[in-house]
Amino acid sequence: MANVTQMHRAREGEVTSEARRVAEREGLDPEQVRREVAEGRTIIPANVNHLKQKLDPMGIGISLLCKINANIGNSAVTSDIEAELKKLHTSVHFGSDTVMDLSTGGNLDEIRTAVIAASTVPIGTVPIYQMVMGVKDMADLTPREMLDVIEKQAKQGVDYMTIHAGILLEHLPHIKDRITKIVSRGGSLIADWMVKHREQNPLYTHFDEICEIFKQYDVSFSLGDSLRPGCQHDASDRAQLGELKVLGDLTMKAWRHDVQVMIEGPGHIPLDQVPYQIFKEIELCHGAPFYTLGPLVTDIAPGYDHITSAIGAAVIGQFGSSMLCYVTPKEHLGLPNDDDVKQGVIAYKIAAHAADIARHRPGARKRDDELSKARFAFDWKRQFELSLDPETARRMHDETLPNEYFKTAEFCSMCGPKFCSMKVSTHIETWEPEAVDRKP
Repeated sequence: MANVTQMHRAREGEVTSEARRVAEREGLDPEQVRREVAEGRTIIPANVNHLKQKLDPMGIGISLLCKINANIGNSAVTSDIEAELKKLHTSVHFGSDTVMDLSTGGNLDEIRTAVIAASTVPIGTVPIYQMVMGVKDMADLTPREMLDVIEKQAKQGVDYMTIHAGILLEHLPHIKDRITKIVSRGGSLIADWMVKHREQNPLYTHFDEICEIFKQYDVSFSLGDSLRPGCQHDASDRAQLGELKVLGDLTMKAWRHDVQVMIEGPGHIPLDQVPYQIFKEIELCHGAPFYTLGPLVTDIAPGYDHITSAIGAAVIGQFGSSMLCYVTPKEHLGLPNDDDVKQGVIAYKIAAHAADIARHRPGARKRDDELSKARFAFDWKRQFELSLDPETARRMHDETLPNEYFKTAEFCSMCGPKFCSMKVSTHIETWEPEAVDRKP
């Protein structure tokens, strides 16, 4: 069967139209993008069947701008395609670079088909969610049934899939001292299957067969971190690092098939451990792009975990994470609604942009400087235009100074007309030391 992956074509020396589009978006030489894809440091998640629809190719890699992902999807409690399409639109509108459909209820094929057809950005899934819907118990699943679900989703046009192939039987004893045990839904289901069958992880033992499916459609691996820490206490333990080593081995195996790979990690990590996490991933996973959830740097703020995680996301982005998976205010509490999605996306756009500035990406700070100039010039309309969320910025300004006159006023409601430091400093600029009388 023909290998159609971006990695295979890059290794053959071809600069694909998708690589050229990534280069255009990033301001890079297309040949540089080709080399990065060929060597595994960049992926271009672009299923050939999604490309036939409306996908606009993008890249994820250490040499590119830091990207963000938004998770959408219903649950077994709620099932509404229109609500998920609205979340998709909100995610893309506010700047999400990819979207994962994590639906676990209703007609998953119908939901996924609608999301892929409507999306200009790559779509990711977690196939095990659909696997378990067809059986009464996880233990009833056969490896063949698992592979069939993966192939079905590949044919539908899914661009990347979270495959929980790194959790092994020998890792399970290491979770006994954890507070939160296994917090990955897919990871816990695979662990349940292994314990009940007393057999090794079928996604691990059948990994070559998954690669054969992926290279027919150009699906990228998002190798799942089944044993990611779910709280500060569990960070950087034997379970997490043991799985990470296996993910590195699987990366090499996928690359032998010319299949693209990114690595998922970590979850909840104390701030001082964030650099260690990224350096360890680069070491063990051979420089494959790192796709990180947060990390959340404290566990005491339910309702504000878009903030606790964006702090960690900015830092891990600075040290080399290629894509940040957003967290919404509903994390740990419930299914996000459309506004929660917006809050998560905005928080992570801030984190990713801060990381790009810290990494000195060419042109990353240009927008900041333009907004600062507009702020100093009291050009309120230009400030709104340059904001990540112009509507919110304008609404907050207009809460206290709504009249059109105040769009050119040289003050806001914080300082008023007499105490604006920037207005005062415009006069200080005209002061010349030579004009001072120096006589005693």
